[in-house]
Amino acid sequence: MEEAVEACRSRFSLLFFSLAVVVVLLATVLKVLRSMPWWCSCPVCEAYVTNSWAARFDNLCDWYAHLLRESPTRTIHIHVLRNTVTANPDNVEHMLRAHFDNYPKGKPFSAILGDLLGRGIFNVDGEPWCFQRKMASAELGGASVRFFASCAVASEVRGRLLPLLDVACGGGRVLDLQDVFRRFSFDSMCKISFGLDPGCLELSLPMSDFAAAFDKASRLSAWRATATMPLVWKAKRLLNWGSERELGDAIGLVNLLAKELIRQRRKLGFSSNHDLLSRFMACVDDDDDDKYLRDIIISFLLAGRDTVASALTCFFFLLSRHPDVRSAIRDEIDRVVERDAVTASYDQLRDLQYVHAAIYESMRLYPPVQFDSKFCLEDDVLPDGTAVRRGTRVTYHAYAMGRMEELWGSDCSEFRPQRWLRNGAFNPESPYKYPVFQGGVRVCLGKDMALMEMKTVIAAVVRQFDVEVISADEGGGGNRPPKFATGLTASLKGGLPVRVRRREESSAEPRRGAC
Repeated sequence: MEEAVEACRSRFSLLFFSLAVVVVLLATVLKVLRSMPWWCSCPVCEAYVTNSWAARFDNLCDWYAHLLRESPTRTIHIHVLRNTVTANPDNVEHMLRAHFDNYPKGKPFSAILGDLLGRGIFNVDGEPWCFQRKMASAELGGASVRFFASCAVASEVRGRLLPLLDVACGGGRVLDLQDVFRRFSFDSMCKISFGLDPGCLELSLPMSDFAAAFDKASRLSAWRATATMPLVWKAKRLLNWGSERELGDAIGLVNLLAKELIRQRRKLGFSSNHDLLSRFMACVDDDDDDKYLRDIIISFLLAGRDTVASALTCFFFLLSRHPDVRSAIRDEIDRVVERDAVTASYDQLRDLQYVHAAIYESMRLYPPVQFDSKFCLEDDVLPDGTAVRRGTRVTYHAYAMGRMEELWGSDCSEFRPQRWLRNGAFNPESPYKYPVFQGGVRVCLGKDMALMEMKTVIAAVVRQFDVEVISADEGGGGNRPPKFATGLTASLKGGLPVRVRRREESSAEPRRGAC
């Protein structure tokens, strides 16, 4: 009997000791976790982690804009992301110009986007960035190249975009305008930067499948940046599981598209061509270094396809709500462009000052890239007094900056192109107040080309068609604020369903003639 009691006592003691060890270990782990950057109980971090912000705001960018407006310095901290977010122009200039070397893209950013963008210009620093920027600058900066690009875009507008809209006018057909602009900008980018017509590509799947893969890869890559514990997505990638497996499959399709672009460029020859891809191919010593060329292609597809399509989509979303702006645009087009011209000439595009202002105003409210992040190399203090520790992600939020009263006045939420005009001429603002095209050393090289492409499309489409966004009652979003999908660029969740009608004033319709 005594032996049984002693055995029970020993087992109980062992169990008690084991439980005590477990409790101590859990307490230790909890203490360690609480010391980590992803553990924070402040209201902002709690709202971010629990997603409770979604009860009041449709979009994460709107919540950020609200927090930044409430902050006296227009700077906030998301501790669980180790991220300092600012809408202060002085801080933006500090990052992009005054202390540029202390705020590179950084290795953490490169790791997040490395699988998709590789060593492309948007994902590197130092010498690789300088080399690619120099090459791209030579391609995009010349007047002859800009004229060639203008002709290529005008050809796409006349040959594909306008006929598509013309067909859609019959029978009240509903179009996803966002998808239309994505296809258009992809075709234009292929001609301008790669010297290829997408129709010549020999692909095993429809182009729509590759476009969907590109969008999915962008969305899942962007999701990585929102994770409070990067170890989670890194482990999933190692195990090829869940969202990381989907990302890998999507990138596989994107790689096939890039491979075919490289193959066709080699097949047609590149030594005597002046497109961007040919220039890089001529500088790569090893013909087998297709991975580097692939990274360049993906980066410029992201810049040329997604940003232009995003800007055009949001522009027509706003235009459908402001018929007065549409009328003013038509008045200017009729005044500048000949009556019988389908598209504006290269010189005429520069005279479309109101159109230029309307584009800038649209991107103030809905920038194609809503925010951009850098990583702090050494401890620093921002102009507003915010201390930034080494390794901190520092983000300037262009979307929020477009909604600051002290920057744009009490009517900052309104769509008013005239705020950009002085005596009828376009009057730009500081790039640090309006960082849609970045600023300083990293200012967007494709800015002028993107504006040319958008003005060409807007002048041609607005002159001939009325674009009506489908109302919420019909399953569209015409009466609601836009809801954005997760991605590296701003895209509308569910697209932009529209109906297109020919302009009622038949006398205003130009002939389908030469440019």
